[in-house]
Amino acid sequence: MRTLVLITALLSATSSAFAFETAKMMEAFYSVVMIRGYNASGGLAYGSGVVVGENKVLTNCHVLRATKQPWLSRGEDTYSITSVKVDAWHDLCLVSTFSMPFKAVALGKSTDLKRGQELAAIGHSNGVPAPLTSSGNVKALFDSDKGKIIRSTAKFMMGASGSGLFDMQGRLVGINTFKTAGLGGSIHYALPIEWLENLEKEAETTVFPVTGKALWEEEEDKKPFYMQAAVPESRQDWPKLADVSTKWTQAEPKNTEAWYALGLANENLAQPDLALKAFQQAANLDKGNFEALVHIGILAKNKGDAAEMHRVQVILNDIDKDLGLEYSQMMGCANGC
Repeated sequence: MRTLVLITALLSATSSAFAFETAKMMEAFYSVVMIRGYNASGGLAYGSGVVVGENKVLTNCHVLRATKQPWLSRGEDTYSITSVKVDAWHDLCLVSTFSMPFKAVALGKSTDLKRGQELAAIGHSNGVPAPLTSSGNVKALFDSDKGKIIRSTAKFMMGASGSGLFDMQGRLVGINTFKTAGLGGSIHYALPIEWLENLEKEAETTVFPVTGKALWEEEEDKKPFYMQAAVPESRQDWPKLADVSTKWTQAEPKNTEAWYALGLANENLAQPDLALKAFQQAANLDKGNFEALVHIGILAKNKGDAAEMHRVQVILNDIDKDLGLEYSQMMGCANGC
């Protein structure tokens, strides 16, 4: 638990490098709308979407599976959905309406994001009329079809599928889509905004509900390794995580996230030597993987290795001075490790 608290604090410390722009974040907030419709049993299904063009709203396709006549709303104002472009596998749908006065949000790039960068998830969690905002940080990035699927600590709940993940300049970088839940807390994923480019080339249809399996609904053994690792990590099933991450490192030996997952599993299985080797490999592959570095520092402290603690301190200082300061304070080094 101490390790988790330390990592959380260090993630927060990195946010100082990314300035918050109030006006642009307000524009991002007002770009988020609710998507609603009655399901077959007469109940109200709902989700979220983001305005990305004139009378155009981007959302998850799975939001549109339960209703034949979906509509958009903000407060008491409603707007009929006239058509949709569908990419079911990538779980992105672009719906069209008319006479909607809302301004399109600025678009960013998932490929420009950095580990630890501050983000904001804005959506209609639990179906509330006004969007809710959850702040967090980039936890990991996974290459996928010319974009990066974003794992973040910005939480979203039921009703926020299809909502926006924004950088601190109010640019849309991802669409909040799926998550896992467990003893270690939920793990949240957003799809890259770069996928919108191909979606816009799809033919329009007026057929609802939308059908088709999404990539995150694939059979477990066919999913990408980062998805296979998410469930055991969130459930703190360390033997299973060790098994998955071992296969992951063998299949993708240059993937820093694979080695980090293996280190995390071995650390919690009381295998410090194996954990250290994995964390070192993760840090070697990505010089900015400060989480792996922090774990290396913790393992060094447990061994009484002051020299290694200092080496980690120097590297963290180079990444971000606030990060280095937070590390030294939480490791109990009064004047730096």
